[in-house]
Formats: sequence, C-alpha cells, structure tokens
Amino acid sequence: MSANKDIKMTNTPSSTGQSNHVSSKDTALNDGLLQDSAATQPPFIDEHEFNIRLAENDSYDGLTFEVIEAEVTEGQRVVSRGVYLAPNLITTLSLLSGFYSILASTQGEFYKASLAIFLSAILDGADGRVARMLNAQSPFGEQYDSLADMLAFGVAPAILIYSFALEPLGRIGIGCAFVFTACAAFRLARFNVQVGIVDKKYFVGLASPLAAILVTSAVMVAVDHNEWIGQYDTAVMFLFAAWVVTCGLLMVSNVKYYSFKEFDKKKVPFVVLIIGVLVMSIILYDIPVGLLAIGIIYALSGIVTTVKIKFKI
Repeated sequence: MSANKDIKMTNTPSSTGQSNHVSSKDTALNDGLLQDSAATQPPFIDEHEFNIRLAENDSYDGLTFEVIEAEVTEGQRVVSRGVYLAPNLITTLSLLSGFYSILASTQGEFYKASLAIFLSAILDGADGRVARMLNAQSPFGEQYDSLADMLAFGVAPAILIYSFALEPLGRIGIGCAFVFTACAAFRLARFNVQVGIVDKKYFVGLASPLAAILVTSAVMVAVDHNEWIGQYDTAVMFLFAAWVVTCGLLMVSNVKYYSFKEFDKKKVPFVVLIIGVLVMSIILYDIPVGLLAIGIIYALSGIVTTVKIKFKI
C-alpha cells in the first residue's frame, strides 16, 4: 500500500539493470546520480554528499509536492519517493489535537485542552504501532512524529499550565513554562540521536508524552476539585510552577524508565490481569486523580531504581 518507488544504489556504472517497476522519473533521477562514477564505485559517497547530488540531479519544477528521502531497505541504501499514508495521518491527528489544546487553553477551556493532550498521547502510541505493523517506517515519519510530539507534548502542556495557574506569576510563570518546553525539545532531540544506541527496554529520561500527562492530569485534578485546591492561590501557583519544572527536568535526566515496548510480547502470571482490573476500577472512581497517581508512581519508580543501582542497595 506504499506509494514509494525505490531506487537501489548499486556498484554498476549504468542504470540498465533497474527493475521494471521503477518509474521513468525515478529512472532519470537514478541516471543523474550514476553519471559520476564516484557515486557508484567503492568507496561509496557519504550521506551528505549523496544528498547533495540527489538535489543537484532532481528536477524541482516548483509545481509538485513530493518527499524524496534516502533509506535502508534489505541492507541497501535506496532513494524513495512519497510517504506512508496510515501512520502519517495518525500523526497528523495527534498534531491537530495538540493544536486544538493550545487554542482551548488560550480561551480558558482547560478541561477540553487537557483531554486533547490525552488524545494526542493515545494517537502518538498508535502511529508507531501501525507503522511497525504495516512495515511502513520511514525517516520522514520519524522526523514528522518528533515535530508533532514537540507541539503536543512540549508546547501544549506548557501553555495549558501557564494559562491555568502561572500567568499571575508574570515572568516567573513564563520562565517555568518555558523550561518545560525547552526540556521537551532537548528530550526529543536526544531521543532521535540515540535511536539504536540505548536499550529499547528503557527510556533515558521521562518520555515527553508521560511528562505531558503528569502536567495535564494535575490541571484536571485542580479543575475537578477547585473548591479545596483553588486556582490562583499563591501556594497553588508556586506548586504548579515547581511541578512543571520538575516534570521538565525529569525528561532530560538520565533516569531510566521501563518502556513497556516488549511487555505485550511476554506472558505474565494470571494474577497480574486481576490486579490490572482492580487498578482500572479504582481509576474509574476518579479518572484524573487515578491517572495522576499512576503517573507519580511511574515517575518515582525510575528514581528509586536509579538510586538502588547507584548505591547498590
């Protein structure tokens, strides 16, 4: 179901060996790349030079919209055109939810803004699974997902908590909200450069969707229980300021958190399923409080594990 047309980089001096499924436009692109023998004879050109020659030999007429990227398929570098529809549409929905959250926050609709961020978190988990299930992973999709995460889990939660509680603090409130946004950017950038290097079983630092849920669920609890928490009490404002900064710093920390990426591939004792049902029943009594409690427990679990490893407890 992919719209991509792949062009393999081989060590032959011409493009006569290309398979029949390559389009004429892609063949022309490949011919242009193969004109210089340095691009095809060992040692092969590096990625930077490859991209430069790709841009020089492609005809951008300014009237089309296209994505051209280099990726690895079956151990060989290929040039592909187009994008995978299903995972990128899900990522776009996540981006839309984050955008709507920002608009709702600026209009004082904090509960709707919080729910939109939760929806973004669900969609963010879905797009990766759909891409793996359909074998529709691509460099474009990875970068697009990170940019969508930056808006949905870096900007939207910061604007939400600033609009809800930090605005009366003036520059202090702006600074605290910005710390969260900047840390989310650092976290996503570090994650991108460490893909394939760190253990997939763990997140290094709190994942940005989880940090956003911690901030969002705190706002939802305050909205639901405004009679005893308040909104613009001085103590509450400084508590929220400390909370958003803490969540931001956890994202850029080196604390390891279990990623649950391989959790669904392993069998567990039957009693775990019963415990899960009981936990869900408790959460249903007060969903924001339950989600906030689970988020805090998860955030503390990484810190406790790190301390035990550090001091060999």
